[in-house]
Amino acid sequence: MSAKITKPDELIDVRYAPPATPWMETPTVFKPGTWSYPGGAKSLTALDMPNPRAWSPADEDWKLPQNWQAIILEGMAERLEKYRSFRLFMDLCVRCGACADKCHFYMGSGDPKNMPVLRAELLRSVYRRYFTASGKRFGKLAGARDLTVEVLKEWFYYFYQCTECRRCSVFCPYGIDQAEITMLGRELLNLVGCNINWVMEPVANCFRTGNHLGIQPGGVKDMLEFMADDIFDRTGVRVEVPINKKGAQILFVTPSGDYFADPGTYTCMGYMMLFHEIGLDYTFSTYASEGGNFGLFTSHEMIKRLNAKIYAEAKRLGVKWILGGECGHMWRVIHQYMDTLNGPADFLEEPTSPITGTPFVNARSTKMVHIAEFTADLLQHGRLKLDPSRNDAYRVTFHDSCNPARAMGLFEEPRAIIRATCNHFYEMAEETIREKTLCCGGGAGLGNDENMEMRMRGGMPRAMAVKAVKEKHGVNRLACMCAIDRATLTSLMDYWVPGVVVTGVHELLANALVMTGEKARTEDLRGEPLEAEGSDETL
Repeated sequence: MSAKITKPDELIDVRYAPPATPWMETPTVFKPGTWSYPGGAKSLTALDMPNPRAWSPADEDWKLPQNWQAIILEGMAERLEKYRSFRLFMDLCVRCGACADKCHFYMGSGDPKNMPVLRAELLRSVYRRYFTASGKRFGKLAGARDLTVEVLKEWFYYFYQCTECRRCSVFCPYGIDQAEITMLGRELLNLVGCNINWVMEPVANCFRTGNHLGIQPGGVKDMLEFMADDIFDRTGVRVEVPINKKGAQILFVTPSGDYFADPGTYTCMGYMMLFHEIGLDYTFSTYASEGGNFGLFTSHEMIKRLNAKIYAEAKRLGVKWILGGECGHMWRVIHQYMDTLNGPADFLEEPTSPITGTPFVNARSTKMVHIAEFTADLLQHGRLKLDPSRNDAYRVTFHDSCNPARAMGLFEEPRAIIRATCNHFYEMAEETIREKTLCCGGGAGLGNDENMEMRMRGGMPRAMAVKAVKEKHGVNRLACMCAIDRATLTSLMDYWVPGVVVTGVHELLANALVMTGEKARTEDLRGEPLEAEGSDETL
């Protein structure tokens, strides 16, 4: 159940004055609406993870192992040895504060411990105490402190108030990746069973059924067929639903939210319509029915385990290469972790578009292409017939999802698709888009209802940028390229900017796509009437 949340005009009154006490002496208060339920014992047991139990962060006793301090310090020592970046990030920071006001959670809460520099200091202070000569000798004078239960609780509270969006890293003069510090902090918490259910249950489901939602293969098949029926109702065109098709040229992998959660379902219908129209030889998989990788929110080892299933299925089905849908963290994993953790996919071919002949040389190693790259290439070669007036009821702006934008550099491809399919497109302020994009506030496992106040606070900067273009241009559609964004931005818009509806990029494409043999189109994919250009009633 959602925690009760104050009204927007009250929540927006953020106080940035620091607390009266020094940061090491300021206690952590678990306020309802700002923390997430813990990982369930059933999920931890299924994943063979430590210390499964029933507990709550609001409890005084967290039921930690008796030797929990030794476990964490040994884990820290192991990771300092294994990841050179970890030690560099612990030693390099000069606390210049360039990142301080770049975090959406600090902007939305005013809590100094949500400044990236201070959130990292929560971990760095323990590192100094146990792993540096100055910290061992001078303690607090050297910025070091003992690892106590209170410190552990502080880690949990603030490392789960970071969406690993990496906006702060864009502004860091030393290039410190604060998201990696959050990931390592969470890894250490996992060693003693301190994690959140909105991460651990999807991960466990992914092992059990292949997707975050725990849907069995028959359910995946049924849902895709329901979508095909809806496409027929809207367009008069019957699209095929290839599933587990051995020998297909391409394996298509997308987040499970695209199968089962509006508005993602409309984006998935857009994929299916596009693939049908160009005659693509592809297949869905009920084994790799999840593009998302919540390992990114858990541990490096979990990233590797979840990533491997996509490539195992590609090998089993005998495809040539992999095409991926609109997702966020799937693409950071593929683009930045795949080669290190799982190695080059040498059993697949270098991806080449079977429609245009374009080689996707950036995917030479991973053998996996983003749907926005694929579709933008089709548009560049004039392979799609579009009627953008079908989207004239919409004034569209675009939210750069953190991982495809900052982690992949996919800035222009989605914009090319939107411009080709919509006559009314308006950018948000330059300092809030592309590599400087603001986060949705609900990624990295924080998109649950019990965390609603912190989500609304963290998403407030993005919402204010949307509000500005709504007031200036009448924007009523917020397009994005991530399943988590489509889910969390919907609540954010309802709260901060009512009247703005969230959509996927390929939903807009599907509305504009003129399909061979289609009937006269009178409705968009949502069953809403297609308005003629200049219809002010829709604004």
